[in-house]
Amino acid sequence: MTELEALRSELMAAVGKAADLDALERVRVSALGKKSRITEMMKGLGAMDADARRTAGQALNALKTEVADAIETRKRSFSDAELDRRLMQERVDVTLPARPERQGRVHPISQTMDEIVAILGEMGLAVAEGPDIEDDWHNFTALNIPPDHPARQEHDTFYLPGAGGDERLVLRTHTSPVQIRTMVATKPPIRIIVPGRTYRCDYDATHSPMFHQVEGLVVDETTHMGHLKGCLIDFCRAFFDMDDLPVRFRPSYFPFTEPSAEVDIGCTRKGGEFRIGHGDDWLEILGCGMVNPKVLENCGIDSARYQGFAFGLGVERMAMLKYGIPDLRTFFESDLRWLRHYGFSALKVPTMVGGL
Repeated sequence: MTELEALRSELMAAVGKAADLDALERVRVSALGKKSRITEMMKGLGAMDADARRTAGQALNALKTEVADAIETRKRSFSDAELDRRLMQERVDVTLPARPERQGRVHPISQTMDEIVAILGEMGLAVAEGPDIEDDWHNFTALNIPPDHPARQEHDTFYLPGAGGDERLVLRTHTSPVQIRTMVATKPPIRIIVPGRTYRCDYDATHSPMFHQVEGLVVDETTHMGHLKGCLIDFCRAFFDMDDLPVRFRPSYFPFTEPSAEVDIGCTRKGGEFRIGHGDDWLEILGCGMVNPKVLENCGIDSARYQGFAFGLGVERMAMLKYGIPDLRTFFESDLRWLRHYGFSALKVPTMVGGL
């Protein structure tokens, strides 16, 4: 066994001294090849008695496995070093401007959000933002959403592991928690719009587990339903660039607004073609209503003195309607051909003065 230990030390030293992959391959051939010393020693096992052959065979197999593992480990280290060297040589300076032949494009979602913010910003609403991970109180309880509401069920909402109750964490299902945070932290008058990502357990041609919303909130002493209607009618007509776009309000129900309404715009589907404008049909595009007094009280606002309105719309839906995009899933497939077709020039920044 002394000879075996000496051979092990010699082979392991040779593996460690190999300077590159070629040298390591030569070590492998000399240590494990058909004419290697280990192979010659294996051939001599037949001349031993059974017990000695078993012991020596186990020791030689263990040595063979150990040397092979050491060679493989050394080979991975060479490969990693080579990869690091190539990455350093081939790295790209992302701060460089785009090449003229590869102009970037603004994603339709980004463009649509900028258009919405530009219109509502001209009405005096400021942008507010908040965290994507919310607690149950901000996402549901403060908005007067009851414990047995379908939106609070596991099959509809992405909950994070942790304790239950109002402190349970959740990927926000709407951007309304930012309205709650604003009302808690700010005294009226409040005039904000809240663009951002939201998350729900749903996926098909018209739904995505991650999507975008823009919500609006106005709270003061004099705001009423007429102001809400005027705001949304002007918004719809500006967004779709139709001064006479038919807009109607249908009674509806949301836990956080009272009264509540769905907003429809005119459209037609004659001849198998869908077109927004004057026609014989209606299309629902957003929900709205006067802020429920219970929501105001939950945020520490005197509902006997203050009132306000709120509304919310899906950015993907608005983009699909305006730009003729048939499938919501294509927004998130990272297909450059799709982006080149539907994308926008980076210099076309939407403004009410310069145009949307």
